[in-house]
Amino acid sequence: MLKLYGGARSRASIVHWYLEEIEATYEFIILDMQSEEHLKADFLEINAMGKVPAIVDGDFKLWESGAILLYLAEKYGKMPDSLEKKSEIFQWVLFANATLGQGIFIEASREKETPRLLTPLNKIFDTQPYLMGEEFNVADIAVGSILAYIPMMLKLDLSSYPSVLAYIQRISERPAFQKTIANRS
Repeated sequence: MLKLYGGARSRASIVHWYLEEIEATYEFIILDMQSEEHLKADFLEINAMGKVPAIVDGDFKLWESGAILLYLAEKYGKMPDSLEKKSEIFQWVLFANATLGQGIFIEASREKETPRLLTPLNKIFDTQPYLMGEEFNVADIAVGSILAYIPMMLKLDLSSYPSVLAYIQRISERPAFQKTIANRS
């Protein structure tokens, strides 16, 4: 059985949300980060970096939330067939972790990056409900989780981005989101 390792308040909740969305069978192992369980030898065999999330699927070990999301999408048949559509998903997952999260959650860049990042996202959501059109997919997990964390953690005024706010509301109402992300605090 697939095992997901995470901390109570960690990015493992993003992977947890996706596992619930795709109705996968898994075990969620919550490490006590305060007592540094993530730095003990057993876990360092799974991820030598000592970071969560990480998964173990049989003999296969993988860490980094974006890589895990893409692996799960491929494993459970949730990736499109075309290289171009797959690459768009890769683009959004990488954007979420490398650009969006950094731009919004690093205070030094927040004021400049927030409008630069949220304005084009707002335009996308003006015309379609999800990042890639009408269907929710793993790209929405990656980007949507970052966007959903803004009102939870930063309390930024997003009123200039009504379509982003509507998107956050739409994904926040999903049962798997309610079971995982919404209940994390």
